Amino acid sequence: MKIIIKHEIPGRIRFSMPSKRYTFEQADILQYYLLSLPGVEKVIVYERSADAVVYYKGDRQKLLSGILKFSFEDDNTLALVPEHTGRALMVEYKEKLIFRVIRHYVMRFILPSPIRMVLAYIRASRFVLRALKSLFIDRRLEVSVLDATAIVVSILRGDYTTANSVMFLLGIGDLLEEWTHKKSVEDLAQSMSLKADKVWLKNNNTEVLLPIGQIQEGDIISVRVGNVIPLDGIVVGGVSMVNQASLTGEGIPVKKDQGAYVYAGTVVEEGDLMIEVKKASGSTRYEKIIKMIEESEQLKSGVESRAEHLADGLVPYSFLGTMLTFLLTRNATKAISILMVDFSCALKLSMPVAVLSAMRECQDHHITVKGGKFLEAVSDADTLVFDKTGTLTKAVPTVVDVIPFGGGDRDEMLRIAACLEEHYPHSIANAVVAEAEKKGLVHEEMHKEVEYVVAHGIASTIEGSKVVIGSWHFVFEDENCIVPEDEQDKLDNISKEYSRLFMAIGGKLAAVICLEDPLREEAPDVISKLHDVGFNNIVMMTGDSKHTARNVAHKVGVDSFYAEVLPEDKANFVRKAKEGGHKVVMIGDGINDSPALSEADAGIAISEGAHLAREIADITISENDLYQLVTLKQISDNLMNRIRFNYRFVIGFNLGLIGLGLMGVLAPATSALLHNSSTIVLGLHSMTNVLPDKEKEKRAVSNECVDCDNYIIETATN
Repeated sequence: MKIIIKHEIPGRIRFSMPSKRYTFEQADILQYYLLSLPGVEKVIVYERSADAVVYYKGDRQKLLSGILKFSFEDDNTLALVPEHTGRALMVEYKEKLIFRVIRHYVMRFILPSPIRMVLAYIRASRFVLRALKSLFIDRRLEVSVLDATAIVVSILRGDYTTANSVMFLLGIGDLLEEWTHKKSVEDLAQSMSLKADKVWLKNNNTEVLLPIGQIQEGDIISVRVGNVIPLDGIVVGGVSMVNQASLTGEGIPVKKDQGAYVYAGTVVEEGDLMIEVKKASGSTRYEKIIKMIEESEQLKSGVESRAEHLADGLVPYSFLGTMLTFLLTRNATKAISILMVDFSCALKLSMPVAVLSAMRECQDHHITVKGGKFLEAVSDADTLVFDKTGTLTKAVPTVVDVIPFGGGDRDEMLRIAACLEEHYPHSIANAVVAEAEKKGLVHEEMHKEVEYVVAHGIASTIEGSKVVIGSWHFVFEDENCIVPEDEQDKLDNISKEYSRLFMAIGGKLAAVICLEDPLREEAPDVISKLHDVGFNNIVMMTGDSKHTARNVAHKVGVDSFYAEVLPEDKANFVRKAKEGGHKVVMIGDGINDSPALSEADAGIAISEGAHLAREIADITISENDLYQLVTLKQISDNLMNRIRFNYRFVIGFNLGLIGLGLMGVLAPATSALLHNSSTIVLGLHSMTNVLPDKEKEKRAVSNECVDCDNYIIETATN
């Protein structure tokens, strides 16, 4: 394969292939292939010129080697391209915009005046009907009434040029509003949809973990407590309480037993289910995300809603100002200039687009946000509550030692523990499974149904003996297990610096698994920065012992900590803090964090944590970077500042237009042009990132061209 490098600076390269232009499909294939290469941060592919621009970090030669391996026919490359990319949408609206501009000027300069007059009446009817609907059906005095009045008055005065210009600008504004909205939603949905799920498939008497794409209609899948139901189907085994809030908005779980239909995207809160898949393709993740985003637009921030309500409230005053101006001046031109200006358009376009763009920008930083109100909550919050395990400590604790009791074999105890723990993904469970894999221990299914007890542990039966694994409280107090004779000293001498997982078989302690949950290297610096960006009270809550909690709290620098707490304790703390007038953000990753996540003004879950926590949470961050919390706070603060700026700009600029119209400085058509232009510019500005692009700043400083002449690179085989 051969490429032609057209331009290059450090961190950026523009090249083309021997092709005159790409189809939409080819452009998408190339773009997603380039994005998959190591070090590539951003890619732009121009289908008309068959060019691609790549922003990257790292080794240039490795990048070029990767580019030269590209093929449009490679199956692995084709699999990278999502179902919806938005490229066709962009071209569609570009063509619509060009067509409208050409049509307007053809009608203005080529068509005879009588024909333009007839067309003005025909086109005006659409705006009049919209205004009548607003007045008599919706019973609201909105901006559509303002627009229709301006157009009708211009036509009645015989000023068809002004009427046509106003209708043209309104049409362009509507088109751009529709495009910016759809593009924002598609960009956000696309960035959120690039994930793959795995499913437990029932295969005879065992369960196999498979990618969701390999599941077919009629297969039996297993879904356990805390997990999302991945596909539509019918329950063929088990009883469960299912949270269907993602579909119905109702937070109260619904009982599902044999014969009940369950839907993809809902969450098992209690019990386990065996489901016969009825829709292998199901509701695609993309479609669900689109629905979630559309619903999230209803979750507007308070400042956003207040601005929009004020905009609608100003419409009657525009009419009042128009009538007063005409009565006082008897000048229809001055009066009409006020009608040409309204506050609602710019606010109703820029506000939701700003929120959607901020949500998309969060996703660029691997932060998923479900609505603008949660960004406002983060911006306003003064109290931040951390769960310890998997948040302040690393999401992948490691097994330090396995201490067998009762004459058991160390590896056999680990194998049994891994066999049980693999069904309930949590940081500690993952550590046990990982240690078994590291030692090469095969743990095929050998137990009966597994029961999960929230915040305590799990229980099952192996060869007729009950097996429980979990906390001290669960194993020794709830299950009344005992320590084998003469081994109490052995138990007492286990170091308390480690977290301990207890396993009992047949009512007797069989093993203690010692785990080390290393502190995240960035945690102390992140806590310091979170204090700097506005969190006054940072709290850590954990079910671990006071000794472990105190050690971690001292190292990371939180303001206070609570140890040996239950899920309801976390939720009660959040509730009381809110009752005390505080805005509270909760961060957690486990099923036991779900009540507190739900109670907080904004709940933040770790992406690799329990499905239930992620589903209930309002925001999700990646497991490997706590600095995302600082980024989230900065984006939230900057978004609120942008919304306030948009509000002040719209009010100030449009009041200025009204004033200039009253003084006779601006003609009605000019007022309309400036008003609509400012609306479009403000909408486009609201689509931009709220955080500065540091990489662009670096490139601006170091913009020396490596080689501005075209040159060709090709593989040895071509």
